[in-house]
Amino acid sequence: MAIDADTVRKIAFLSRLKVDDDKIEDTKDEFNKILTWVEELNEVDTDGVEPLVSVNQTNLTMRKDVVTEGNQPEAILANAPLQEYGYFAVPKVIE
Repeated sequence: MAIDADTVRKIAFLSRLKVDDDKIEDTKDEFNKILTWVEELNEVDTDGVEPLVSVNQTNLTMRKDVVTEGNQPEAILANAPLQEYGYFAVPKVIE
């Protein structure tokens, strides 16, 4: 399957990408290289290979969800450069 210039324009329109007319040929060549690579991947024998969820087949160690240190608002707010009414106060960012 080969991509032509009209297909590049259609893909650019559908994906809302601006592709200048002088870049259409280069983009067409890149698309064709990608499709050639995908065709090469289709030739790989994957029979008997289980799909991976992750490249690491290790399980994460779980810990109990236990509160060890809590209910210390004064100690936490001691680190705040500015506080008000028991909360961190930050400057207004959006007007």
